[in-house]
Amino acid sequence: MDDVEKLTMQIKDRKLRKMVLNLLRDPKLDLDCPCLSFEECPAGAYQHHSYSGGLLQHTIGVTKLSLTLCDLVEEIYGGKVDRDTVVAGALIHDVMKTYTYETRSDGSYVSSPLGEKVDHLTLLVAELYKRGFPVEVIHVAASHHGDISPVKPKTMEALIVSIADLADSELSRKTLRAAEYLLRQMGESQPKINSSREALNLVQVKSKEGWDGIRKLSNSKS
Repeated sequence: MDDVEKLTMQIKDRKLRKMVLNLLRDPKLDLDCPCLSFEECPAGAYQHHSYSGGLLQHTIGVTKLSLTLCDLVEEIYGGKVDRDTVVAGALIHDVMKTYTYETRSDGSYVSSPLGEKVDHLTLLVAELYKRGFPVEVIHVAASHHGDISPVKPKTMEALIVSIADLADSELSRKTLRAAEYLLRQMGESQPKINSSREALNLVQVKSKEGWDGIRKLSNSKS
């Protein structure tokens, strides 16, 4: 969580920075329902970052990718970007997933009772409005799923965060699926990957050492 809070220092507007910090530290809703901690929560039940700590990694990844895209827009294309809005939106875009997932007895994740009825994006937009966030930041939140959002990105800041979100999600998803495939080829019927780091290691071992390397890793896990 320290790494996430350090990224809030990229927000120059002190009021907005404090609002973001308060939400990250205490995303409490006026609802009687349990939630996971930000540090424990996954970013997805299966598709991407579907492990403990996944939300934290995804949030950092999206924020850093967003900042890189800001550099690209300004330095290569000559555009102007409100970085405060970008960083604020990137840091909080998935925070309400803490309410929409719960842990199964086997350690995997599934939608919570609340998450089955209300999605994380809707919860976030409502909470941002209640807390008085700027409309530009609310727009980033509302549109961060890009073309499949309730409203498509209408500002450069929203577009940047939606692209960064998609890129980081796809990086995790494709790496996880590739690692699972490799383990299934080794006879694991239900391979469990505990992090994108572990998945990436498997993929890189296959690239460098072939199936013998994967076999050694698989045997070391059993």
